[in-house]
Amino acid sequence: MALEKVEGQRRRKQRVRKKVRGTAERPRLSVYRSSKNMYAQIIDDHQGKTITCATTLSSDFNGKKNKANVNGAKELGMIIAKKALALNIKDVIFDRGGYRYHGRVQALAEGAREAGLKF
Repeated sequence: MALEKVEGQRRRKQRVRKKVRGTAERPRLSVYRSSKNMYAQIIDDHQGKTITCATTLSSDFNGKKNKANVNGAKELGMIIAKKALALNIKDVIFDRGGYRYHGRVQALAEGAREAGLKF
């Protein structure tokens, strides 16, 4: 049963990644969520490099309990957007990573939009 679930997640991620590619002008904002933390990266697929990243494990979240919920995800979106804007990145392509655009993934996207990113 667990193997089928992992295989389904892998297929959904591949289906999304077929359509989403980041460039230097418009890099990809990739999201990964675990049960306890969330991670966001801005990636230039053309060069194959991560431009910047943010995570709920970083020092910005020290002492906060709300890491793996909607409020933590929204705050993470704002942090990654501020880092991107500091590097003159205004437009990104959102890669939900095979997750549904709902809950924490949606909150991260909304937080990034509120902080000034366009996608």
